[in-house]
Amino acid sequence: MIGKVYLIGAGPGDPDLITVKGRELLALATVVLYDNLAAPELIPHTAKRVYVGKKKSDHAMPQQEIIRLLIEYAQQGETVVRLKGGDPYIFGRGGEEVEALAAAGIEFEVVPGVTAALGLAAYTGVPLTHRDHTSSVTFVTGHDPAKIDWTRVGHAETLVIYMGLTTIGEISQRLIEAGRNPATPAVVVQRATTPRQHTIFTTLAELPTIAEAHNLKPPATIVIGEVAALRNKLDWFEKRPLFGQTVLVTRAEGQGEEGNRKLRRLGAHVLDIPVIEIQPPEDPAPLLEALQNLKLYDWILFTSANAVTRFFDALFAQGKDARAIRAKIGAIGTKTAAALHTRGIVPDNIAAEAVAEGVVKAFENESLAGARVLLPRAAVGRDLIPIEFRKRGARVDIVPVYRTGVPQESVEKLAQVDQVNWITFTSSSTVKNFLALGGRRLLDQGAKAISIGPATSETMRAHEIEIALEAADHTMDGVIAAIHQPFPC
Repeated sequence: MIGKVYLIGAGPGDPDLITVKGRELLALATVVLYDNLAAPELIPHTAKRVYVGKKKSDHAMPQQEIIRLLIEYAQQGETVVRLKGGDPYIFGRGGEEVEALAAAGIEFEVVPGVTAALGLAAYTGVPLTHRDHTSSVTFVTGHDPAKIDWTRVGHAETLVIYMGLTTIGEISQRLIEAGRNPATPAVVVQRATTPRQHTIFTTLAELPTIAEAHNLKPPATIVIGEVAALRNKLDWFEKRPLFGQTVLVTRAEGQGEEGNRKLRRLGAHVLDIPVIEIQPPEDPAPLLEALQNLKLYDWILFTSANAVTRFFDALFAQGKDARAIRAKIGAIGTKTAAALHTRGIVPDNIAAEAVAEGVVKAFENESLAGARVLLPRAAVGRDLIPIEFRKRGARVDIVPVYRTGVPQESVEKLAQVDQVNWITFTSSSTVKNFLALGGRRLLDQGAKAISIGPATSETMRAHEIEIALEAADHTMDGVIAAIHQPFPC
């Protein structure tokens, strides 16, 4: 059966600017061919990734080869997404690609995206139209100025130039020769809508000088017109509290999305490089035995959301649900309690502090003499809770429900990181694995380390890592608040 191709506009850089339809179709993709300007984090992990990015004088793959692959994958029955920066039909060569698909008899759909000009307008405070300044906008591509009739387009009230940074000197000269006022306000925007956005306000005459002085590099878009002067009044994006800051998040894959979104809303550039991965326990027998004997326990104590997930996944796999539990439920902190809530369980005891000491304190008034306690947790963990509970007469069964490993694919990702401002550590395992993967050099280069709580801090000190901040609330929200307390996460 022949597959289908979807041309999807990924937007101008901010991954959250993709359309709802685009995100839904991406989730169905089995193969994704993506551009340099399309955020890789949009691509589902279940899809095959094929990078076909293009930069000036640096084409990862010729256009004809891209078209050949689109047709070939579709003929193999794949659901193919061609993920393009901005919008497929605005200087994106989308028209050429769908023409070829149509000629080959391949079914396709085109999903529009936010083009760079619209993205930078919103994110730089430069409205492309304004009642007091302009009622028309002209888009041109600047990679070959000789092909443009500047006498015709040069007097557009708002002129947006794509791909014109490397030819800005010629463009500026041609526009002035065509009669455009050299003092016309202008902005150059590099990496629009991303945390690395760099916006320079200048005039038409000074464009070449200012671009060279700031060492601007593609991708960049230029806006010329009176609306550019509104930037200083209407800018909001580059005023966000963590704008320009790079935060490296070390959590396990799939567990950092919510926190990453909050960091991005603060303006941070987030590098999501998991240094741990959650794996099944080496020996599942103790867990299976505990599940068969749940009626024996007076308490089940969960010390992480991971433990909740793995425990209930195993319970459901046995054809059982929460009704099999007669024990009271304890939870460490609000995040673990929230994980239980999603399974219809309200914990009987929630430790206010998400550390082992907090659990011991939370159980001070509970009668534990003769109590049978099940502690499903990671294969390696602190023994403070079982030690203290046993002192009070409880019988504690420690059952590994998961273990942590080192994701080898992160070695290359970490090696490609040049410099970061912050590194978040959310467990002792993230500390040890980060160092094992070669992350020490980033700390030596000045990256500030943030700890989620006392146990993690203890491990950091043991490995001679200076702790810049420790979260008061021992959650990822607490880590984010430590970086910038006033922001309402």
